Amino acid sequence: MTRILLVEDNADLAYGLRNNLEIEGYEVGVAADGEEGLQRAREGPDLVILDLMLPRLDGFRVLRALRAERFSMPVLILTARGEEADKVRGLKLGADDYVTKPFGVLELLARVEALLRRNAGAAAMERIGEIEILAPKEFDLLIALADRRGAIATRLELMRNVWGWSDAVITRTIDTHIAELRRKLEDDPARPRLIVTVRKVGYRLAR
Repeated sequence: MTRILLVEDNADLAYGLRNNLEIEGYEVGVAADGEEGLQRAREGPDLVILDLMLPRLDGFRVLRALRAERFSMPVLILTARGEEADKVRGLKLGADDYVTKPFGVLELLARVEALLRRNAGAAAMERIGEIEILAPKEFDLLIALADRRGAIATRLELMRNVWGWSDAVITRTIDTHIAELRRKLEDDPARPRLIVTVRKVGYRLAR
């Protein structure tokens, strides 16, 4: 189960966010101050939601310490409305995204999902090995394959997930992008071992 650490000193806000995140299927831990948040973040959650204005140790110092200690989990910071300088400072310290208070729960959940998805894609590529820089559609295609954890992705599914329902996209478009991914990822693109063709169906990512 994906683990999220919420570092927030407002008890009512923390309670509401925790409930909504757990409804979405996440395992959620809560820390009420910066010192506890830093200690629990060192346990390696999959994502940290970090308020900046915290007692004992503010969010900036928590974030700086995590990145200095080479913790690379995504960090979503919570900032006050209109505090543009806080957003910029947080991003420069290594935050991955931010949400401005007050915020809608659906917006926060969408940003959490996007960060986790991006991080999963990056992890999948690290497991594959050294790669050249991927074009955006190549990256999206690789994530679509990785999301299936070795199961087959049909061409129709890939068209829908990566390109949407565009009439301009044909099967050959997918095959061309797969060929380019193999050129960048495979030791021998003519004999692919990572991105496997399932004849007359689609493709899968070898596990």
